[in-house]
Amino acid sequence: MPNKDGVPQSYEIRTFGCQMNVHDSERLAGMLEDAGYVRSDAGADDAADVVVFNTCAVRENADNRLYGTLGHMRPQKDRNPDMQIAVGGCLAQKDRDTIVRKAPWVDVVFGTHNLGSLPTLLERARHNQEAEVEILESLDVFPSTLPAKRDSAYSGWVSVSVGCNNTCTFCIVPSLRGKEKDRRPGEVLNEVQALVSEGVLEVTLLGQNVNAYGVEFGDRYAFGKLLRSCGEIEGLERVRFTSPHPRDFTDDVIEAMAETPNVCPQLHMPLQSGSDRILKAMRRSYRSTRYLDIVRKVREAMPEAAITTDIIVGFPGETEEDFEETLEVVRQARFSSAFTFQYSKREGTPAADLPDQLPKEVVQQRYERLVALQNEISWEENGKLVGREVELLVSEGEGRKNAETQRMSGRARDGRLVHFTPVGAIDREIRPGDLVRTTITKAAPHHLVADTDISGHRRTRAGDHWEEGVKPKTSGVSLGLPSIGAPAPDPQPTQQGCAC
Repeated sequence: MPNKDGVPQSYEIRTFGCQMNVHDSERLAGMLEDAGYVRSDAGADDAADVVVFNTCAVRENADNRLYGTLGHMRPQKDRNPDMQIAVGGCLAQKDRDTIVRKAPWVDVVFGTHNLGSLPTLLERARHNQEAEVEILESLDVFPSTLPAKRDSAYSGWVSVSVGCNNTCTFCIVPSLRGKEKDRRPGEVLNEVQALVSEGVLEVTLLGQNVNAYGVEFGDRYAFGKLLRSCGEIEGLERVRFTSPHPRDFTDDVIEAMAETPNVCPQLHMPLQSGSDRILKAMRRSYRSTRYLDIVRKVREAMPEAAITTDIIVGFPGETEEDFEETLEVVRQARFSSAFTFQYSKREGTPAADLPDQLPKEVVQQRYERLVALQNEISWEENGKLVGREVELLVSEGEGRKNAETQRMSGRARDGRLVHFTPVGAIDREIRPGDLVRTTITKAAPHHLVADTDISGHRRTRAGDHWEEGVKPKTSGVSLGLPSIGAPAPDPQPTQQGCAC
């Protein structure tokens, strides 16, 4: 999209929230580039002609954060009236016209169900010289039909579904993302193959409730089958998925994880609370014994598996006894790490109207106790890996002190972050996207260190692409809405062209 001087307009996307939002931003970037926009230079002040905010509404302060950021944008807009500001994502779906009322310098507001409308809405706002607000109540197109400019040369997200059928009382996501919609297995696999054809080594399957996949076309074992099918894709070295729900976790998925070589020995499964009374109040349809039974089965099938979780502290009505039950589940599960959250009241959720909202100081104190316990367990579990050789997929930007320590960083197959010294059996220069083998020498609660010679280094196409500044751009994968019965045979996926 050229400006009045014929120069292509630049764009910048600022993403808040979960992996689903990150992947949505890749779709937004793909559409903007298809429409003729070019990505703005990172960090350049006032450089972007279009700034897009892809928002999250999960946390209580999400609103304040957005409106504060939009306030900081106003001087830039005043200096450059031709600049356009767009707000999308979950908070846009929730607040709708409120955004333009509070920040009248915003040009476009779009929701979670109409990502594909962004280029048209920008053009319409530019032509009409007024804000365009378009919020749909259901999907106009499935996101996978949209092009995507990927953020990584070596790792990619692939959505298996959008939306959620759960009714957790603390969560606003179902009302903003809608009911679950599943893609056909062949379409998912075509997108995975397209990424692998671009040199991507690692794929993460995404869903708000990823292991409920198949509910829309009547196959409760569809997710395990999908994992096994990913194992047949040549060149795909690592498969991960997030986030599963304990209610839907079936033994066939555990078997598929253990028996499919490229499925990583890693499981991120939200606990939220270890108290059965609080789980019931949350409308989480499992109890602590069920959760721990899944953990046990995973560890029996994959003793090396790293299990991580999400936990909410301070849900309304949580007593000290309830909290102690959560601590006990944490002690038994021995998570390698946990994402811990203080309960955040969200208007529009059932939990927001529950009595016995806890004082901030009580929630903070419990939160600190939980973090201290989990850090202790994480350190102990990481310590068990000292002396073990690991394979690392070299990553970018994950070591804040790497410049001063002369280390690089990578992720082990179990998802753990390892900072390593790039010396030893190196085939020329190590790049993000390459694979190395090294031995763990030190453990910390949130990472591992390998200060020893590398025993092996494999250069990859992903590393070549990183070095060349090339990132995959995948065209939309067509979607026929699910129907009962076996899908028709999929055509061979076409080669996708790279775009820098």
